[in-house]
Parts: sequence; C-alpha cells; structure tokens
Amino acid sequence: MKLATATKLLTLPLTAALAGVLALGTAPAQASDTRVSTAFSLPGAKIYPEGIAADARTGTVYVGSYADGTVYRTRPGHRTAEVFLPAGTDGRDTANGLFVDDRGRLWVTDSTTGVAVYDTRTGTRLAHFEVTGGEPFFVNDLTVTPDGTAYVSDSVRAVVYRVTPAQLATGSGPLEAAYDLSDRLTPSPAGSFSLNGIVADPAGRYLLTVDMTAGDLHRIDLRTGALSRVALSGGDLKAADGLHLSPGGVLRVAHNTTNTLTRWELTPDGTRARLTRTLTDPGLQIPTTLTRTAGRTLIVRSQFDQGGPMNPGHGTPTTFTIASTRAL
Repeated sequence: MKLATATKLLTLPLTAALAGVLALGTAPAQASDTRVSTAFSLPGAKIYPEGIAADARTGTVYVGSYADGTVYRTRPGHRTAEVFLPAGTDGRDTANGLFVDDRGRLWVTDSTTGVAVYDTRTGTRLAHFEVTGGEPFFVNDLTVTPDGTAYVSDSVRAVVYRVTPAQLATGSGPLEAAYDLSDRLTPSPAGSFSLNGIVADPAGRYLLTVDMTAGDLHRIDLRTGALSRVALSGGDLKAADGLHLSPGGVLRVAHNTTNTLTRWELTPDGTRARLTRTLTDPGLQIPTTLTRTAGRTLIVRSQFDQGGPMNPGHGTPTTFTIASTRAL
C-alpha cells in the first residue's frame, strides 16, 4: 500500500496496525491438518495478494493485489492467473476486497479511496464510490446482499458503508456510512485495526463483520438496524481477516498471522456460532481471505511477512499462489 499524505487517504501506517494483531493471542488451536495444495499461481513479483472472489455463474476466480491494485483472473482448469485489470487502472492503488454479484459485476475495494464496480466481460468500470471527510480510513472488505446492496467495512473508522442499487445506477458518489460500530468495539491497543471481513446472510436478513484485533464477531440486523455481538463458543476470531458464509450457516474464516483456517456453525438466526474445525498450516503463508467454488475452499497466500506490509524491507517472497483445501 502507498501510505497517503492527502487527507482523504489513510495516514495510519499498516505495519503499526498489524503489529497490534501480532501481539494479541492466537486463533483457536485444535487439531492440525496439512491437506493444503496449490490451486494456481499469480504472475509477478511482490504483488502481495489479499482479496479473492469466485463468479458462481462461470467458476472464474478473481484475485486482487494489495501492493499495486492489479486484479487477476483465472478460469476453471487453468493453473496460472492472467491480468484482468492492470495496476493503476482508474487510479486504483490497492485491490483488497473483491466480490462478484449475481449479475456478474466485480466489486473491488481500494483501501485508499473506496470501492469500484467492473464489468467482468470487458473490464469496463461501471461505477465508483469514494470516502469523504478528513479523518483517516481504511476501506477493507465487502459483501453484496440478495437485493443488490453492497456493504463495505472500514478497519479504522469502524463503520460499515452502504451502496444501494439506486446509488449504483448513478455511477458515482460518496461512500456513505450506514452503521457505526465504533462505540461497540472491545477496547484494543491504539492503532489497531478493527472491522475486517464482512459477509451477508444468504437470505439478506443480517450482516456479520469481524473485529480482527478483539476477536469478536458483530451482527447487523438489516431489517431493524440493531447491532449485537455474536456469542462464540469453542474459540475466538483474533487475527481473523477474511470470512465466507455458505448457505446452511457454515462460516469459514482465515486468520492471517496464525496461518489458521476455522469453520464455525451458526444458529439459524446468526446470533451464536460454534467452532467445529481448525486447520493450521505454515504453508498457508499468512492467509488473508478465502472463497468457495467447486466444492473446495480457495485461500489467498499473501506472504505479507516476506517483505510485504507486515514486515517491509525484510524477507523475500516466493511465487505467489492461491491455496486449496477440501478439509474445511
């Protein structure tokens, strides 16, 4: 990420924020499993991937680079990704949160500006929305509900932004906060990141977003606007980065600094979650997020600790790849 000096961009160094996560407790440690393989590789050096999304209609997978904003594309059966959106397209500095909606539009967050929407056939930018105001921010992850509304987490302001279908149709505008969770967070060290991964209930009833430093999971009721904390049993969500929620209430989580994946069973109303599976493997190489396609879980191997944003100037990354497992 390029550290910003303009007031519209984040001025909090990422290394300081992530150091707070490293200093905290680890993710749940249960039975280890090493059934992790490589699904495909990403071209380029020091690209430090972070986001991933699968197009349910075609099986195509998209991966975003945190380092320069490149978005890669891999079609089913291919072992090497290709560049879909080159670095710097439309002024994009990062590509950390990705989501393909039901209409085949690719949503991409840029932590330094906001969120943009692209046509997956042509790569044309269809819309973009930017954070306003002079306070520091870090636009992180996003999800889209069945009615076409997008929700975006901010790891510094601890708010969730919203883009409605009506706003999307206009093509551009400010990225406006719909929910403010800042006064509901567990106190954490100064400079720590808070909200990160975010997912929507497949029925569109609620959102879940994780506080990666405190290890809490927050629930937002989309019908009433009520904010609550999900009751976790069997573990916590410290260092949790990416979330994926499947129909039936299976929540899969990538814990970055602990090289861990966890699986949770949610109650039908999403108010309670029970840890049912833990997979820890150093071969995950700092997993930042995950998605599901063709009966397997795909995980981003960020290598952020190899000369990347968690350890700048130290370490050399190997080839960047996306991992795969059927053990979760």
